Amino acid sequence: MKKRMVLIKWIWASVIAALIVTPLHLQAEECTLRVMSYNIHRGGVVMLKQPLSQTAKAIRLAKADIVGIQETRSPRGDTLEDLAKLLGWNHDEGSCIVTPYEIVEHFKGGKDYKGGIKVKLASDKHAYIFNLHLPSHPYQPYQLLGIRPKWHKHTHNITFIKTEAETIEWAKKARGAEIEKLLRQVKSIPDKDAPIFVVGDFNEPSHLDWTEAAAKAGRHPIKVAYPTSTEMAKAGFTDSYRSIYSDEMRNPGITWSPAYKVGDPRTHHDRIDFVYFKGKGLEIRDVKILGENEKNADIVVTPYPSDHRAVVASLIFEE
Repeated sequence: MKKRMVLIKWIWASVIAALIVTPLHLQAEECTLRVMSYNIHRGGVVMLKQPLSQTAKAIRLAKADIVGIQETRSPRGDTLEDLAKLLGWNHDEGSCIVTPYEIVEHFKGGKDYKGGIKVKLASDKHAYIFNLHLPSHPYQPYQLLGIRPKWHKHTHNITFIKTEAETIEWAKKARGAEIEKLLRQVKSIPDKDAPIFVVGDFNEPSHLDWTEAAAKAGRHPIKVAYPTSTEMAKAGFTDSYRSIYSDEMRNPGITWSPAYKVGDPRTHHDRIDFVYFKGKGLEIRDVKILGENEKNADIVVTPYPSDHRAVVASLIFEE
């Protein structure tokens, strides 16, 4: 009888403890957010002549929550709004961002720096997302390698260079003003602990990729501490892909370009699409590349509708 009473008391103690502890546990439950950067190559119509629905399919397969889109203009007339309708999502024309979350504020950008939005998450927290599509000309890898891209309207207006100092100088002239504008706006956000994401087609490689090791192996012509990625790091942002895959030689994470075979002298394969993040309690869970086949991507879409692979970062934080 005594043992039975002890057992009953233990059961009741467990029930009461559960009633007390569970609400606290739920308050600290982890929330997952999947943030994506995707240059859709004018809706996919230019490269593989895919319908806009194929781009929507790619986004669904990525299970993204927030997507910064670049190259939304389609010669067929497709728009960002059309893409959002296919997804059943909200969209912001200024920043070219689509998301199922409620957009509560817009940050004005410009021609190359698209601006950003503030969204209300399911947890009643807020997150900020900024989207970039930085100038592609002059493109420093082409300047270093003596490549004149036939597809670019400024193909003859290119100065070839040889040194790291020249490369940094040209990169700053091409994109420095837009990055300064972005970082000023980020700095103005009153909530310094909020999740902040910067995504985009930067049209500039990373200093984390163009290393001495990469140069010695012949992957890149020289080592370059590219200024845009360097400034993002100085501002407290983490490169989501390199935070998971720190070895640039083993995991190059190439996003430019599935339109060219490896070794094609008309281009230089590189990682120029990024998802950066910072914020209190944010923790990277995984990063995936979306592309045309299993050799080059973690998430495969066939036929593939773009000349850029996409980047999808999954992050967690406490609700």
